[in-house]
Amino acid sequence: MADKEQAPQHINIELGEKEAEGIYSNLAIIRHSPAEFVIDFTRILPDVPRARVHARIIMTPQHAKMLLQALHDNVHRFESEHGEISMDGQMVIDSKQVN
Repeated sequence: MADKEQAPQHINIELGEKEAEGIYSNLAIIRHSPAEFVIDFTRILPDVPRARVHARIIMTPQHAKMLLQALHDNVHRFESEHGEISMDGQMVIDSKQVN
């Protein structure tokens, strides 16, 4: 018996007015357990020693991997259109050192 192909699923996604404004983040802190990934989005400002989490996204490992693939594909398309994204001077933060 041959496997049946699934028809693409169409989902209507509603975007509320508040969510449409977006939240700026220049730092994502990622942690995980065997059951989930937690991504905290914050922003670091010059001369401000503290940063507040503005959004927290919790997802399954499978969805985290799908997000990774989607980001990879989109960065590749972006760089194909606009050139390589420079990482010069970017700070790397070890999430184990974040309180």
